[in-house]
Amino acid sequence: MNRSKWVLFGAALGMMAAAAGYLGQMGHVHRLGAPGVRVGPVALYGEQGEVVARESVLLPEKVLGGTGTNLPITVPELTTLPKDTTFGRRLYRLPDGFEAMINVVLMGTDRTSIHQPQFCLVAQDWIIDRTERVPLHIERPHPYDVPAMKLTASTRVLDEQNQPKMVSGIYVYWFVTADKITAEQGARMWSIARTMVEKGELERWAYIAYFASCQPGREEATFERLERFIRASVPEFQVVTGKPSGRSAPVAARP
Repeated sequence: MNRSKWVLFGAALGMMAAAAGYLGQMGHVHRLGAPGVRVGPVALYGEQGEVVARESVLLPEKVLGGTGTNLPITVPELTTLPKDTTFGRRLYRLPDGFEAMINVVLMGTDRTSIHQPQFCLVAQDWIIDRTERVPLHIERPHPYDVPAMKLTASTRVLDEQNQPKMVSGIYVYWFVTADKITAEQGARMWSIARTMVEKGELERWAYIAYFASCQPGREEATFERLERFIRASVPEFQVVTGKPSGRSAPVAARP
């Protein structure tokens, strides 16, 4: 995928992942909880190179010897999404040519809803061929597992000769807040409602997604590469962790 296609793809993920939704007025303003990702004063830019945000999710500059490049936030995102939505979006190219994108959308104070990522893939003409739950083993700061969803997808694109060809993609995602990790949208929504009632606090959830494209038949090998990339990069920006010794990470409770 060339850079323009990465920009469009990342924008679609951001738009669908952070689509504005109203959780309902609860009679008073709730304080905003802490995020499960690092946030700091690093600027993000728009499609014309203009500064569109002074704060962003602090994704690592380098992973496994590859340097990350910030991808722009698009005009539709800036005009449609809540003003206090915080982004992190980088494309990494490793020394051997492997490319992977990290996309993080962090909700703000206006009761944003983060939607299922499957919608954005389909909207970008990807066909979801397989959906799997996968535990991603992270070693730092202690060994633990991230419960994640892995989507194997395919689409038809035009090559350099303007001829159609098939491309596959591996898409891995999960959700985090200050003290929870889950891959389940329903569990996340239930946790928001419960915490608002019990603590008067609006949990500040972030949606974390990784994506890498590949040739058909290379899906498993690409996932193995992406998994190594995830293990190396997650500790650099995700502050919430699971239980030690490789046991399941804490998840939002179901009703």
